Amino acid sequence: MDPEPFEVGRAVREAINILSSSRNGVQISEVLGTIKCYLGGTENQAPLKDREEFTRVHFSAFLRSLVSNLSPEWIELLTSDQQKELWDSFFLDGPADQAFLVLLDSIISTGPSFRLMKVISILEQFLQTGGMSALMWEVCHQQARAGLPTLQETLLNKVVCLPDHLCNKLQGNNLPIFFPQNYFPLLATEIIQVLQRISDSLREEILNMLVPRLMDLTKVDCIWQRMCWRLVECVPDRWMEAVVCGFVQKAPGADVLSRLLGNLVLKNKKAQFVVTQKLLLLQYSYATAMLQNLLGYLALDSLRRSLLIKVLKELLETWGSSSAVKHSPVEQQLYVSKAILICLSHLKEPEIESNGQELLTSMMGGMKCHLDSNLPRVRRLGMIVAESISSRITADGPSLKFQYEDDDETRELKSLLKQTASQQLPVTDLPNAGRSDISSATPKAVSKPSGNPYPVAPAVPEDGSDLELDSDDDLIPHDMSEDKELKKMKAPVYIRDCIEVLTGSEDVDKWEATMKVLESLIRRNSATTREVSMELAKVLLHLEEKTYIEGFVELRQRALVAVTITDPVPVAQYLSSQFYSLNYSLCQRMDILDVLALAAQELSQPQASGKNKPWSAQSPCIQAVPGSDSSQDWRRVVDERIKSKTRHLAKGQSLVEPACGPNKFSSLAGHFFFPLIQNFDRPLVTFDLLGDDHLVLGRLVHTLAILMYFAIHAVAAAAMGKSLLEFVWALRFHTDSCSREGPRWRLQEAGLAESAANGEPAKETQKYPFLVVGGKLKTEVTST
Repeated sequence: MDPEPFEVGRAVREAINILSSSRNGVQISEVLGTIKCYLGGTENQAPLKDREEFTRVHFSAFLRSLVSNLSPEWIELLTSDQQKELWDSFFLDGPADQAFLVLLDSIISTGPSFRLMKVISILEQFLQTGGMSALMWEVCHQQARAGLPTLQETLLNKVVCLPDHLCNKLQGNNLPIFFPQNYFPLLATEIIQVLQRISDSLREEILNMLVPRLMDLTKVDCIWQRMCWRLVECVPDRWMEAVVCGFVQKAPGADVLSRLLGNLVLKNKKAQFVVTQKLLLLQYSYATAMLQNLLGYLALDSLRRSLLIKVLKELLETWGSSSAVKHSPVEQQLYVSKAILICLSHLKEPEIESNGQELLTSMMGGMKCHLDSNLPRVRRLGMIVAESISSRITADGPSLKFQYEDDDETRELKSLLKQTASQQLPVTDLPNAGRSDISSATPKAVSKPSGNPYPVAPAVPEDGSDLELDSDDDLIPHDMSEDKELKKMKAPVYIRDCIEVLTGSEDVDKWEATMKVLESLIRRNSATTREVSMELAKVLLHLEEKTYIEGFVELRQRALVAVTITDPVPVAQYLSSQFYSLNYSLCQRMDILDVLALAAQELSQPQASGKNKPWSAQSPCIQAVPGSDSSQDWRRVVDERIKSKTRHLAKGQSLVEPACGPNKFSSLAGHFFFPLIQNFDRPLVTFDLLGDDHLVLGRLVHTLAILMYFAIHAVAAAAMGKSLLEFVWALRFHTDSCSREGPRWRLQEAGLAESAANGEPAKETQKYPFLVVGGKLKTEVTST
C-alpha cells in the first residue's frame, strides 16, 4: 500500500480499521509497514510535511489502536522479528512524550491481562533504552508549541508518579526497574544526559560560526593570529577544556589547529592536561583524524615537541601496563595503539636515537603483556605496535616480525606509521615578537643522518644532460697536521666554583669544562670536598645534561663516586635515603645503586701509598647482573671446577703477589648496607619495589650482595648476612629472574655457590655461621 496518493489522516483511519478487523498476518504487517513510513528512518519514508502531520496529529491515536488490538491471538499473527520491527518500534522510535503518555495511561486503565503485561514490558524497554532523555529533549524543542505548559505539567506528574502508578497496579509483582530506589537514579542520569546534549548543542552553534571565520582570518593575517592566541589564552580554566576540545574537533588539520591555538599547551596547565592526558588517556571515543590533528599539532612546532615525546612515553606506559591490558576495553587499547603509531610517525632520527633504549624497554614489557592476553585482537595489537617500534628503532637492521591476520584494522594501523609527503609536518617555530623567521623563507632539504661519516657522492646526470659538475680536484689541500683545537673556556679550579657553574651558569662551554675536571678536583681537594659534600652530591644526583657531552653519564657517575669516597658516611646515608624518596625516576634510583657499589669497590681495594688514582684505573669495573641463561658462563664454571679439583704436587711462584692493604670499607659497610635495606617493603606513591618496579628490585638485590661481598671480612658481616638472607628468602619465588639470582652471582664470586652445589659448607661458613642452617649450607641464598 503506497501512502503518497492519500492524505495522512485518511491513511491512518484506514490502517486502524484494518488492524481492528483483519486476522491476516501479511495484511497486518503491510499496514504497519505503511504507517511506519510516516515515522522516518526507512528507505521509502514519507515526505517531511506528512511526517510532521502524522507525529503531531495522528500518532497518539494510532498508538492507542495498537494497544486496544493487543491479544495473544492477534500478536501471534506476526513473527517475533515483525513484532520488534513493526509493533515495538512505534513506541520506542516514535515521539517519546506521546509514547510515554499512551503507555502509562494504558497501564492505569487496563486490568490484569496479556495486554497489561505486554505494555509493561514495552515501558521497561522504553526506560532502559534512554526513552526519558529523549522525552525531555523533545520537550526542550517544543517551546513555541501552543498548549505547552499544560503538556509539560501532565508529563511532569506522570514522570514523577510513575513508581506509584506501577506499584498500585502490580502490587507484589512489580518489576525492579520501577522501584523508587532504582527509578529515580535512572531519571537523574537521564537528566544529566539531556543537560549535556543542551551544552553540546550550544557549544556546537558557537564553534560552527567561530572556527571557520577564525581559520580564514588567521590564514593571511599575523595580527589575527595573535588575537586568536590571546583569545584562547584568556579563557578561564573552568571553560578551557570545552574550548580546546571544540577547536580540536573542528579544525580540519594540524596546521590549522596550530594557527588557532599557538603555543597554548605550553602556557596553560589546564590546556596541557586536556591535550596530553584527557583526550589521549582518559577518553577513547574520538576519530582517528582527530588524533592525527592533535598529535600533529604537538609535532608541528619545535617548542612543543618535548610534549610529543612526553605523550609517547605516557602512552607506552599505559600500553605496557598489564592491568590496563586486562581490564581496559579493547576499543580503548586500539585508541592508545593508534596514538602511539601516530607519535612514532612524527619522531625524527635524533629523537629516536636519544630515546631508543627507553622505547625498547617499553616495547619489551608491553609486548609481553599483550602476548599473554587470551584475546586474539589484543595480541594482534601488541604485535603491530611492537613491530612498528622495532622498525623505527632499528631502521637499518633486523626488526621484529610477527604472523597475524591482515584485515582492515591491521592495514589502518600500519598506514598511521607511514606518512606521505603531504602528511609530514615541518618542524617550525611560531612567529614571536622580536624573532624573525628567516630560515623558513629559504627551505632546504634535510638529509637523513646515517652511519657513514663520508659524504655521499653526487648523482651522475643522465646522458644528454646539459649540467656540468664542478670539480675540486685541482684545489691543493691545506696542511692541518699540526693544527690544535683552541681551548674555548678555562676550567674552574675550586669546588665551590664548580657547584655555581652546575647550578646556575648558562654558559654551555663552561658547563662542559666543569664536568670534565670535577672528579679530579674532588680527589685532589678532600678537605674542601667534605665541607660541601652533601650539597655537591645533591647537585650531581639531580644534574641533567644541558648539551651533548661525550660520556656525560660516566663523568657524572665518577664525580658522585669520588664524593662518596671522600666523605663516605654522610653521602652514603644521603644517597640511601634518596633511593626511597618520592619524585625520583627509576633511572636515578639505579644510578644511586651503581654509585654505592662502585664506591664500596674502590674503598675495599688496597692502594699504593702516596697515590690516589681514580677507581676506573685501580680495579676492574663491577660486572652487570647476569641473565637467567646459565649457559653463558659455562666455560668459566668448568674452568673453576677443574682448577679447584686439580692437585699440584709442586708449583713455583708464577704470579705477582697481589698488593696488600687495609680494607677501608670494613668500618663503613654498615652505613652503606643497612639504610639501603631497611625500607624496601614500604611502597611509595611513585615507587613500589615489591610490585611493578621489579627491575629496580633486581638491581637492589644485586647491589646489596656486592656490598656484602666487599665486607666479607668486616665485623658487621654477620649482621649484614642475616639481613640479606632474610631479604632474599622472601624473594625466592619472585617471578623476576634478576631478583632471584642477584645475590647468587655475588656469593658465587665468594666461593659459596660451589659448596652449595655439593651440599658442603664453604670455608667462609665456618667463620660466618649465619650462612649455615641445620648443618647444611643455606642453598636458597645461591639458587632458587
